[in-house]
Amino acid sequence: MKTRITELFGIEYPIICGGMLWLSTPELCAAISNAGGLGNITACNYDTGEQLREAIQKTRQLTSKPIGVNITLLPSMRFTEEIFDDFFRVCAEEKVEGIEVSGKPAIKYLDMLHKNGVKVMHKVGAVRHALNIERFGYDAVIAAGIEEGGHPLSDDVTTMVLTPRIVESVNIPVVTTGGIADGRGLAAALALGAEGVLMATRFIATKECAVHDKVYEELINRQEHETTLICKSVGLQGRALKNQLAQQVLDLEEKGGKLEEMIPLLSGQRAKNAWTTGEVDNAALMVGQSIGLVKEVTTCQELITSMVNEAEAIFRNNLARFS
Repeated sequence: MKTRITELFGIEYPIICGGMLWLSTPELCAAISNAGGLGNITACNYDTGEQLREAIQKTRQLTSKPIGVNITLLPSMRFTEEIFDDFFRVCAEEKVEGIEVSGKPAIKYLDMLHKNGVKVMHKVGAVRHALNIERFGYDAVIAAGIEEGGHPLSDDVTTMVLTPRIVESVNIPVVTTGGIADGRGLAAALALGAEGVLMATRFIATKECAVHDKVYEELINRQEHETTLICKSVGLQGRALKNQLAQQVLDLEEKGGKLEEMIPLLSGQRAKNAWTTGEVDNAALMVGQSIGLVKEVTTCQELITSMVNEAEAIFRNNLARFS
């Protein structure tokens, strides 16, 4: 399965793991890369650039395949600009194969990264932003539909519409994300013109992801309508699992609450505790509508192999049907 994305990153299959705070660890990253995709280490798991360096080096011990790093440039109470500078510098020095950026553009780092052979893609939710990413000199762009977990753009455009619109608007390779969890989604993305997919929620339900068994049960039992958009009123829209905490945030928004009032509820430490204890009602767990497609817990190898086989079967069957 060769596309411009597999060629760009030197991977076997055009399947990429997106950033997941606390969950995208060296172990999960290596398992995905060993299975033929592009694994991910989330930089914001770490407090310093040197801690990120240790994580990258640990991952290199677990896999000889290409690896990626996610760096989310959103307003943060944990990170200064100097720490973000260190994250990008370390990625350049360690020559990771790819970086997924979300939030504000990482323009000032591109020359340094490219000189060290690092390929960079940026996640966007609109054609106008994709055009800027191409103009800035990024290597690829990620089309992020409203279905995705995390922080989809408030334009609220679906993956099915956003993907072909961005594909027809830029010349750099397009990866699509939002609502993808199996081979059907991979086939659909390729049919829409994307050259790869990025998933996060589905990778939580893998044996290599360090979460409590109750989290697995939650993902399998929840359906596609059981996520909600929070923080829309304060300009920080996020898609999270419907739970008691999300309802508290929505109640605050309805009363005209300010971001300052919501910040204690949105603490990353709450999410960290929820992933490890399985008590999912007390944290904003940023998962996408693809939870409705999560049916079982698999290894990363089983997941990626099944996705590729299913997508190839779809294309073969449709070719036979219409020929």
